[in-house]
Amino acid sequence: MEVDSAPAPPGTLYKLYKTVSNRHQYYLDKATPHLLPRWIFAVVLVIAYFLRVFFLQGWYIITYALGIYLLNLFIAFLTPKIDPAGFEDSDGDDGPSLPTKNSEEFRPFMRRLPEFKFWYSFTKAIVVAMICTFFDALNIPVFWPILVMYFIILFTLTMKRQIKHMIRSPQCVTSSD
Repeated sequence: MEVDSAPAPPGTLYKLYKTVSNRHQYYLDKATPHLLPRWIFAVVLVIAYFLRVFFLQGWYIITYALGIYLLNLFIAFLTPKIDPAGFEDSDGDDGPSLPTKNSEEFRPFMRRLPEFKFWYSFTKAIVVAMICTFFDALNIPVFWPILVMYFIILFTLTMKRQIKHMIRSPQCVTSSD
């Protein structure tokens, strides 16, 4: 009995997957420096989605879930990668802080979620939500004004907490020497 030591050649599906993923990555790389056209495309997708939901009068649960997901993305976009408040010691002086003298090192604001990843996740979420609107099984009947009110309350409380956290952080205030 002979044992074939050569690996089997990749299958057709694998080759197709690699081709599509390489092409997808190529276009993402080409789109990266074009900030304004990317966001215009995303806004056009959002408008198309909301027009579809408005004219079809449904898919409010999908829209609510989309809103919650986009709110989480937005908060991650606004949050620094390294939260200075997380480094507070009992003394309060050992954590990282903004430079107060010319000799100190300047550290730029680094986001927890970079802009490109924010745009990419935002766009993917809109596309997935748009695809969900093609399935009647996902059109769960609900009284939509309650969802809108709940989302507004959630948005207000979340952003209030985020803004208070940004203001409260003692490392964000520089002292004059």
